[in-house]
Amino acid sequence: MSWFLTNLVSAFLLPPLNLLLVASIGILLWHRRPRAARLLVSVAVAGIWLLSTPFVADSLLQSIEGKPVDLSKNPADAIVVLGGGQHFNAPEYGGNTLNKETLERVRYAAMLYRQTGKPVLVSGGSPQGGGAEAPLMKKVLEQEYYVPVRWLEDTSDNTLENARHSHALLARDGAVRIYLVTHAWHMPRSVQVFERAGFTVIPAATAYTTRYKTDLLTFTPNATALLKSYRFMHEVIGMLWYRLKS
Repeated sequence: MSWFLTNLVSAFLLPPLNLLLVASIGILLWHRRPRAARLLVSVAVAGIWLLSTPFVADSLLQSIEGKPVDLSKNPADAIVVLGGGQHFNAPEYGGNTLNKETLERVRYAAMLYRQTGKPVLVSGGSPQGGGAEAPLMKKVLEQEYYVPVRWLEDTSDNTLENARHSHALLARDGAVRIYLVTHAWHMPRSVQVFERAGFTVIPAATAYTTRYKTDLLTFTPNATALLKSYRFMHEVIGMLWYRLKS
């Protein structure tokens, strides 16, 4: 299934579109089935409200992120960094550049390299067209963080392909025990497919969901919290989908 079609189908399963569809069905039934209509609209509004609340969204992500692993007690052969997207045609950079999520992963990978000295593989293709992520990751690591990149995997369009294509590169050099660098909320699905591809995975997650304090704003809906809920549901559905495919 293409990247576009996969994301189009996902949009109908994930907030806010899934709940907007529920509300739309309720509105269409308002005169013929008023009781069912009110229930559907109420569920949709309540769902959007709750999923847009930082307390709920943070709790959902934390439920799948797990605990940090003590990497000093778990040696590996290589560091694998997964791409997380890019900005297209960024005028200040004169072309494509890494987005915030990928930069967070690259930054942590640079720190991990300095701690361990293990060689680095960057993984990220071009699912939307317009150029692969991996060369941009390599450029940032080498030119901005002064970290050498040994392997470049630039043909994958999703996490499953990240795992398979990375294994094809690393297995030739006997590097099958890896530090896997990605966001904490993305780690469970990533571990699932990388282990299935033949790796022994030591999770090296970054950007854990944390909170400075709990106050009234923690229970006030906002767009950032809705994005976190979207990510939670996306990861859960993704894990189920990969399990069905296997």
